[in-house]
Amino acid sequence: MDTLLLSRIQFGANISFHILFPTITIALGWMLLFFKLRFSVTGDQKWMDAYMFWVKVFALSFAMGVVSGITMSFQFGTNWPGFMETVGNVAGPLLAYEIMTAFFLEAVFLGIMLFGASRVKSWVHTLATFLVAFGTTMSTFWIIVLNSWMHTPQGYELVDGVVFATNWWEIVFNPSMPYRFVHMMLASGLTVAFLIAGISALRMLWGDRGEDVKTALRVGIFAGATLIPLQILAGDFHGLNTLEYQPAKVAAMEGNWETGPNVPLVLFAIPDETARENRFEIAIPNGASLILTHKADGIVPGLNDFVTEDGEILHPRVAPVFFSFRIMVGTGMAMLLLSWAGLVLLRKYGAGGMPKLPLYVFCAMSFSGWIATLAGWYTTEIGRQPWLVQGVLTTKDAVSDVPAGMVLGTLIGYLVVYGVLVIAYIGVVTYLARKASVGVHDTARSYPRSGEANVTALHAGE
Repeated sequence: MDTLLLSRIQFGANISFHILFPTITIALGWMLLFFKLRFSVTGDQKWMDAYMFWVKVFALSFAMGVVSGITMSFQFGTNWPGFMETVGNVAGPLLAYEIMTAFFLEAVFLGIMLFGASRVKSWVHTLATFLVAFGTTMSTFWIIVLNSWMHTPQGYELVDGVVFATNWWEIVFNPSMPYRFVHMMLASGLTVAFLIAGISALRMLWGDRGEDVKTALRVGIFAGATLIPLQILAGDFHGLNTLEYQPAKVAAMEGNWETGPNVPLVLFAIPDETARENRFEIAIPNGASLILTHKADGIVPGLNDFVTEDGEILHPRVAPVFFSFRIMVGTGMAMLLLSWAGLVLLRKYGAGGMPKLPLYVFCAMSFSGWIATLAGWYTTEIGRQPWLVQGVLTTKDAVSDVPAGMVLGTLIGYLVVYGVLVIAYIGVVTYLARKASVGVHDTARSYPRSGEANVTALHAGE
């Protein structure tokens, strides 16, 4: 295992850990705003109770995301100096824009959002919640801009091997950016929808039948059922864009070796890169051509087109891309079935009468958004190989010359720490749910709706 492979594994581990938490905070901020607005309009305490529970999860996720993001950014210098040396004129400003338009908003208003519910006027607290949610979205926007540009670079010129920006509009709105941004926002929405539904189901199994819990369960199920069809549609558009600009990635996703028409949709196979064929293949005739070209005889690119005459392979490793894509799609199908079944059960039984079996299933799917997001991220990032910036900079040309043993040591340290932190995070979220379910509510009940009335009076009258 050389420095290149170990550095790739290390960065992959860092970004895998980091992405778990922004995936939650991006959409959870907007969900909290929805809860707060519903409370402001209706005055129904269940909405504020839901807000005060889930804002704790937001705070925990936000803290984990910030810390892991700082660690990840250091690796641009320690492991990948060639990246900034070559494309720093584009990457640097984009990362700076994220700090100026996103971090400042979050840093200024997060404290008001977390601790100001009973200390400031209702509209100020609502505004703070909106600005934090907007800040997380702006952060996502700039990161997706940079990542998309790495896949479909536009608006630049190479001078002595260094990238210089020539058109910032083309850089920001590069060909794949809109598809990736929408896909990521929907992925975050689905992650939060199933997290809310799953934790609410867990609280109900523990005997908490409060109105805030039942309301959160309904919101989670409705959000999941609404967003998953949109995600499937967005995924289709994203796939067509990838087919145009990164055909080697699509060939690996489909496990297709030869370019041609009437390409089957491979449901399962074991790709063999040595023999350059699939083993134990189960496929639907013409399926890949129909999905990718919307014609049964549509031509789909094959992996053998991306091998040079001297045997150099210019496509990604097939198996990781092939299997991660299927895990993403399979998880999405499970989300579709469960959320729509949840709608039927809500109509039949109501949230309070939901049978135990579907509640257990929702519990099991609490972090399914993480699985789908990671699988999709691996499909995207491994599928770009051997390029770090498509057509501009290869991964091997950007890696540092740090000894492999040193990278291995830090990699082991990262994996141990991240493993402990993920377990701790899930444990804390579970603890919060358990604590709320046994009636030990420490939420800020004394919340002023208008600066004059205090919601505590609602409880005093119950």
